[in-house]
Amino acid sequence: MTTANLLEFDLEGLAAFCEKLGEKRFRATQLFRWIHQRGASDFAQMTDLAKSLREKLATTARVEALPVLTQHESKDGTIKWLFDVGDGNAVEAVFIPEDDRGTLCVSSQAGCAVGCRFCSTGHQGFSRNLSTGEIVAQLWFAEHFLRKHLKRDERVISNVVMMGMGEPLQNYSALVPALRTMLDDNAYGLSRRRVTVSTSGVVPMIDRLGADCPVAMAVSLHAPNDALRDDLVPLNRKYPIAELLEACKRYLVHAPRDFITFEYCMLDGVNDQPEHARQLVELVRTHGVSCKFNLIPFNPFPASGLLRSPQPRVLAFAKTLSEAGLVTTVRKTRGDDIDAACGQLAGDVKDRTRAAERMAQRRVVSERPVVLHPIRKTTPLEH
Repeated sequence: MTTANLLEFDLEGLAAFCEKLGEKRFRATQLFRWIHQRGASDFAQMTDLAKSLREKLATTARVEALPVLTQHESKDGTIKWLFDVGDGNAVEAVFIPEDDRGTLCVSSQAGCAVGCRFCSTGHQGFSRNLSTGEIVAQLWFAEHFLRKHLKRDERVISNVVMMGMGEPLQNYSALVPALRTMLDDNAYGLSRRRVTVSTSGVVPMIDRLGADCPVAMAVSLHAPNDALRDDLVPLNRKYPIAELLEACKRYLVHAPRDFITFEYCMLDGVNDQPEHARQLVELVRTHGVSCKFNLIPFNPFPASGLLRSPQPRVLAFAKTLSEAGLVTTVRKTRGDDIDAACGQLAGDVKDRTRAAERMAQRRVVSERPVVLHPIRKTTPLEH
């Protein structure tokens, strides 16, 4: 008999499941707390549930985590897990401890179909979307493992960033129930300000997320003009920068923070020149987007054909943005000794998209001198 994995349900979904069993809503809330707040997977342990309900659950449901294939701990305390999601696919999640918070980086897909040049996941190709339960299972496992590992009774993970493998907004139907579970006070009780969805710019889904479940938003920008971004982030050919920035402005009406974080991976000789910084300043001023910039040191891997920008150039780039009044930070690289840093998550994916072949072709085409393209000013009526 097929049983339901209860990690697939947000509270509303679990209440509907319990109703089918002839149970009242408050039973779903009790069950939700047992699973997420206490990490229980054995229904027999859930002693405040009626015995009749526990017997029903034993034959109709399960709480099933993802098998852990490997675990690596960095010298800086970062921990990376490789989870088996079946059919030859594996995804990675990373815990990043800091003095004032504990952040979990979560994957949303086995691989990624966007194919950004600087991202190791993109070079792996794409296999499939993760289910809601597979997304939530990464948090469920990490939170309750870390409590035991660190010998703590209170919550360890205070922040979740959907910045692991995959483009979250291309897996929207599974993402939103997972976010609702993360935010629910009967589960992990995370603040909307402390849950971040990172996107390469799926414009229609940005608008939907603003209406359905607004959380903090990070946008992988990485270039100040369409010609360069078309090469680095192929999704830009469908949703160019002007459309993306207007979607960001619309999202801010609903967002828990009053700014969008623009992620910008610093690539030696590609997007790190003084003129690129000046173009970024003009870009955000033209569109009037409230934002901050997070400059990310590139983590090289052989297939990319790219190199990390020298630190003095990164700092000079940051200075140009800051002096123009834009809040700018340089991300501290964490976990790079275990390949857990930004852009390094690759997991193990049965690629259905011939990514390696396509990326190799793009690399040959794009190995040419850098051309700095001027920004064409637009108005909202033009897009």
